[in-house]
Amino acid sequence: MEIIVLVKQMIDLDQIKIDSSGRPITENIPYKTEILSKNAIEAAVQLKEKYGGHVVSITFGNEKAGQVVKEALAMGVDESYIITGYDHSDPLATGKVLASKIKSMNYDVIILGNQSADSYTGLLPGILSGLLNINIISNAISIEIDNNKVRVTSAQGVNYLEETNMPVIISVAQEINTPRLPTIMQIMAASKKKINIEESKPEYNDVKILSNLAPKSERKKIIYKDDNGIDEIAKVLKGVSR
Repeated sequence: MEIIVLVKQMIDLDQIKIDSSGRPITENIPYKTEILSKNAIEAAVQLKEKYGGHVVSITFGNEKAGQVVKEALAMGVDESYIITGYDHSDPLATGKVLASKIKSMNYDVIILGNQSADSYTGLLPGILSGLLNINIISNAISIEIDNNKVRVTSAQGVNYLEETNMPVIISVAQEINTPRLPTIMQIMAASKKKINIEESKPEYNDVKILSNLAPKSERKKIIYKDDNGIDEIAKVLKGVSR
């Protein structure tokens, strides 16, 4: 079974600071593997371990994607592709780049997160389904393979058991698994796996971000230095809980 997993690189949101005007400071922030991409990697590797096969990851990113790809390889991915040219979030442009690459490959299952933690559009799985003209099952919390059929439990308010033939795109929810932590030996072995780097020139749509200011948080900055402030704090907390 040939499995493709799509892995997204993104800046570490926990390290972002806000300047005096409310704009996020993203310079010199390190990149990491997006959390739902880790769930997708884990799902792909679990399928390989249970049913056999070969897992290839694709990352559409930039020159800083190396560490993200190495983590995927350490988790059990067999081979990776880095496609450079990523400039900003544009699901359609991303979908076209990824679909173009995928069309040149053999695949039975394509796995990715159901959304990403930076834009939360949730559009990419559906865009890829349309561009590749194959079925999609979204928000997967479990995946089973039976010959050429895929059975997926999908969480969409209630749980659905869905079935389709391969090839198929599966977007996973975070509840599907707990991503593994690679051992030192797995990290060392990852350095021997193949990383392919390819260039792309995506056509971005005419959509501009007009504002990305952090919401203002007005704080009273009241400091209580003795027990007399307990009643006042209780009043404040009571008002917040309403």
